[in-house]
Amino acid sequence: MTRTFDEAWTVVAGVEGWMTRSQGEALYEAARRCPPGGRIVEIGSFQGRSTIVLASAAPEGATVFAIDPHAGTDRGPEQISGYADAAADDHAAFAANLDTAGVTDRVTHLRMFSDAALDEIDGAVDVLYVDGAHRYAPARADIRDWGRRVGAGGTLLIHDAFSSVGVTLAIMRELAFGRRFRYVGRSRSLVIYRADLHRGVAANAARQLAQLPWFVKNLALKVALKLGLGKALARLGRSAPDWPY
Repeated sequence: MTRTFDEAWTVVAGVEGWMTRSQGEALYEAARRCPPGGRIVEIGSFQGRSTIVLASAAPEGATVFAIDPHAGTDRGPEQISGYADAAADDHAAFAANLDTAGVTDRVTHLRMFSDAALDEIDGAVDVLYVDGAHRYAPARADIRDWGRRVGAGGTLLIHDAFSSVGVTLAIMRELAFGRRFRYVGRSRSLVIYRADLHRGVAANAARQLAQLPWFVKNLALKVALKLGLGKALARLGRSAPDWPY
């Protein structure tokens, strides 16, 4: 059953994750554009917040492939490793949240790393959402290898762009000066591309390079938070800014 975005957002209100409402709406619109019977691939599902939004918008017959090993690694901001004990709980929460949302039958979960999942899905991908490991090498591999699977006119969305160093460097390497993906825009750190660029490579690169000042601002905020900005503001009775994502 396809839901409106407001309905889907209400459903995921209690699901843990780092996706904002405006980012959720961008995901919803991308999934809604998927053709009937199409393929939507999500790399990095965590506990299902974004998965439920994608599945709620997917048209009849479309399949959402949710790729997440639930291995206790790359869980969220600064949670790269050391969460093996939480892996089983994350997987159980993911399954329970999809069941509660009533979208289990629309989602195929591939509990494996994204490189291993490449051979598990046949054909072109209509919507690709990349929110997996944020280090440069795996982020670049996801954008490069899975990006090749996006069909003409398809949509590529990447979370933590111009926020995470690794993801931003991967975008600069694979997309900024490329000839295939057109930069559409972003919602905070969620960037949107369309696989329909034929000309205007320089202008397309310029639009992406124009996001770098925002990237520098995010890096400065992360450094300040690590150095104790939050504690300093708390002593002054003020709230610390959120970790940028």
